[in-house]
Amino acid sequence: MQALHPNVAATLKTWHSMIASQDLSKLSDIVHPQAVFRSPMAHQPYASSQAVVLILTTVSGVFQDFVYHREFCTDDGLNVILEFSATVADKQLKGIDMIRFDEDGKIVEFEVMIRPMSGLQALGQEMGARLAQYLPAYKSAHA
Repeated sequence: MQALHPNVAATLKTWHSMIASQDLSKLSDIVHPQAVFRSPMAHQPYASSQAVVLILTTVSGVFQDFVYHREFCTDDGLNVILEFSATVADKQLKGIDMIRFDEDGKIVEFEVMIRPMSGLQALGQEMGARLAQYLPAYKSAHA
């Protein structure tokens, strides 16, 4: 594996600690103010650190039996892919988090891909029920 940028390594350590403790209360500390979230259910990204924090905090309450399995990074150490598995409404799913960081170690882009379709649909239903009224305000004008 390539070496992570030192600030990214520190941020990832914080991220994994938050996930392990199921306490994302300090998530905004590691997210850039202009960060975007790219959902597997939406064409346009959700823009702002508030959107990223809202979505990630909510999904952490939706996922059951969440586990990260593997981690990959790019040569520059600023982009990471984390492979995971979880359960949502009795549907098992696998996915990846593709996270781009700036040199300060702040998350600037968080993109999620999930399979199979049944798991993605279950996740979409749960997230929609919890966030449908809030997410339109965070739709980005650029895809």
